[in-house]
Amino acid sequence: MMHNRSTRWQFALFFLSGFSGLVYQIVWLRLAFAAFGVVTPVISLVLSVFMFGLGVGSWLAGSAVRRWPLSRNAALRAYAIAEALIGVGGFAVPLLFAWGQEALLPAGESNSTTYLASSAVVIFLTLAPFCLCMGVTFPFMLQAIREEQGREDSFSYLYLANVLGAMLGTAATPLALVELFGFRGTLAVAIGANWLAALVSFRKSVQPATLSAGQEISAAESESPVPETERLSASRFALLVLFATGLTSLGMEVVWTRAFTPVLQTQVYSFAGLLFTYLLATWCGSALYRRHLKRSGPLSTVVLLSLLALAATGQLLLADPRVNLPGNWLQSAWLLLGIVPYCGVLGYLTPKLIDEYSRGRPAPAGHAYAINVVGCIVGPLLASYVLLPWMGVQWSGISLAIPLWMLAGFALRSRPHGAAGRSLTAARICWGGASVCGVLAATVGTSYEDQYADRGATVMRDHTATVIAVDEDGGKQLLVNGKLITSITPTTKIMAHLPLTFVSEEPRNALVICFGMGTTYRSLLSWEIETTAVELVPSVRDAFEFYFEDAEQVRNNSLGQIVIDDGRRFLERTEEQFDVITLDPPPPPEAAGSSLLYSREFCRLAKSRLTDQGILHHWYPGGDLGIFLAVVRSVALEFQHVRVFRAFDGWGYHILASEHPIPNRSVDDLVARLPESARADLLEWSANTTAGDLLRPVLDSEINVQDLLSGDRDAVVTDDRPYNEYYLLRRSWERWTGAYTIVL
Repeated sequence: MMHNRSTRWQFALFFLSGFSGLVYQIVWLRLAFAAFGVVTPVISLVLSVFMFGLGVGSWLAGSAVRRWPLSRNAALRAYAIAEALIGVGGFAVPLLFAWGQEALLPAGESNSTTYLASSAVVIFLTLAPFCLCMGVTFPFMLQAIREEQGREDSFSYLYLANVLGAMLGTAATPLALVELFGFRGTLAVAIGANWLAALVSFRKSVQPATLSAGQEISAAESESPVPETERLSASRFALLVLFATGLTSLGMEVVWTRAFTPVLQTQVYSFAGLLFTYLLATWCGSALYRRHLKRSGPLSTVVLLSLLALAATGQLLLADPRVNLPGNWLQSAWLLLGIVPYCGVLGYLTPKLIDEYSRGRPAPAGHAYAINVVGCIVGPLLASYVLLPWMGVQWSGISLAIPLWMLAGFALRSRPHGAAGRSLTAARICWGGASVCGVLAATVGTSYEDQYADRGATVMRDHTATVIAVDEDGGKQLLVNGKLITSITPTTKIMAHLPLTFVSEEPRNALVICFGMGTTYRSLLSWEIETTAVELVPSVRDAFEFYFEDAEQVRNNSLGQIVIDDGRRFLERTEEQFDVITLDPPPPPEAAGSSLLYSREFCRLAKSRLTDQGILHHWYPGGDLGIFLAVVRSVALEFQHVRVFRAFDGWGYHILASEHPIPNRSVDDLVARLPESARADLLEWSANTTAGDLLRPVLDSEINVQDLLSGDRDAVVTDDRPYNEYYLLRRSWERWTGAYTIVL
């Protein structure tokens, strides 16, 4: 059942298609973040529209081919047109997102109903036409293959190529393309892949088909539908399984992303590693299916469902945080290896079911694939907005495994044809193992959320993240998705007081981006000025009471307001100007999406929201010297006056920027400008010391900005080239040559 050499070009076309599709998904999602905010609804919308387009396109093209059967050459030309239009989307989507961004600025906060509905419409109208073109490629190419060869296993053949291309796109985009070419250049590579596929397909459409002996099929056979009564119950069950596996697989991917964050961390390479592992295992499963198809015949569906249920429940036990291996790399590898069996079985089962359901016919293949995609749409939405906020990581995983366990049990009770003897015994053993693993996961299994809750921490969940407020290791801490964000430290107070004391006139208002524990917001209010805080995660705001006894009083202060929004988007839509804008982006500086708060474009935007003598305070927590210099240069390119101070405890840097000269003031001058209430706030956690004792180390450690900018490094953080997020090639070279440097 293998395809001959004359069809390798079709494999190559779907390889290119899979590659470009994943590149678009990664880059368009990032562009959507920049345009509409780094919020979970944007992620869900982009992924859902991708899946919607794939599903609807597959369904419509399959139906069209059945109603108006295309010749081999006509099908290839239709495929070429679809690939060419996808390439057009590479140019059009960034422009349409920019237009939508401007149009939605009056729509309110990012969690408001008006904004969510409006952004959903813009994202849908922008992406859906091009994603629909992606969806039609499968039925059109299947029709071309059927007209030329009449194969019944064509879907799995193309599916294997598509997944292989997607693997390359997943790896190449973060590992090399964005770092070397930026987002625009990366899109150009994907556009080139689409247009190359279109050109090859068009050229093949004007060449005569090459049929091997015995491959010809009659027109009547090509067009005749399968009798309605033929294996009807099995067909319906196959479609139900396809929907369920689509739902659980993408839903589990959302759960894994949140569950694995404490180990995999928050860099772009973390999600890329997870997705690459998912696709690699899927490809291995598909390749094994193709091998079995050629030799002994594929495994039965009941065996595969039982294996899938076992892999889904077993993974929950393997991901138990009490499995503590030495070293973060080894722990990360363990977590990723834990999902391999599940993804591998899924990669075997999906093309097998569609092959058997469609028998190489484009219309049934398109419909079956569309139903699988519908599950892929429902799964992430269910996991993000229902399961994770209500149940947490552990029970979300269990809930998503239950449908697979039930389907396997139903298949076993039905005693399916072709699954007798040892095959059926193996299925029963796997199903029993899945039952045991599920019970263990529900009774003795745990997650990092449960571990913190057992230690008395406050755990809050919403559709955006899991927030943990904990008091241990000698102080209170804030964790988001298990990652430490901030703790009790005077530095977060200095983030408010330092820029305010440097403002030439009496400050009237201030803005803090990234609420954190609320320390900086509370310190700004101690100046008795109008204060706005912008926070992305609702549960972070709700944890305020855990850290401060007077939190309710502070929240009721008429001078303050806490806005749930993306910080950058808030600056774009507000018309207010501030005397001080202070921000402390989530650590580390390499965190995915953080460049939107470090880039030159962000600095330009912040400058437009400052008063004539206003000051931007930017915090850099230490780390890669190259990133630190790029951040300083990004600020210096937009502001005429920049000063950099090391933190009072020697860890991290305060970057002050203004269009107005920042005055040279002594420690005594700064202390004198502190209102009494602000002075008391600054000393709240520093017994037996003075305000001058905290501010003197900061002023004494000022770094000359020209010294920072005079070296041979000229990198800048921009929206198109997020230097701080994509660094693997650069850092690997620096480590190799001994040039890599860490700054505290």
